[in-house]
Amino acid sequence: MRDKLRRFMYGRYGNDDLSRALSIAAIGVYILSIILRLQILYLVGYALIIWCVFRMFSKNIDSRRRENMAFWRYKQKFLGFFQTRKTHLTQRRTHRFYKCPNCRQKLRVPKGRGKLSINCPKCHTTFEKKT
Repeated sequence: MRDKLRRFMYGRYGNDDLSRALSIAAIGVYILSIILRLQILYLVGYALIIWCVFRMFSKNIDSRRRENMAFWRYKQKFLGFFQTRKTHLTQRRTHRFYKCPNCRQKLRVPKGRGKLSINCPKCHTTFEKKT
């Protein structure tokens, strides 16, 4: 039995992070459809499961990899937003964060130094701020 499954899956894409995320999203949508008693959510969950199974059994590996990489980029951008907020919260006692008026680059400056002349490393603009 195990050998038959292995031969069937040979040359197929299989499971990846996007497939796992689709499965989790489908379960969440199913739970919402039960709580809210909305038939449309049940159909959305069903569509997510179909999309997940289609991706796993697909033989077009290049397209599935591109989809997964696009998912990773969005996931990293989303998680990076929260990671930045967490870093700012942990360092707010010792540092201040400013944006360069020219290029909008985020700059970290030590707190409690009085008025500082800040030089942006990206565009080399100099501006003064009180820390």
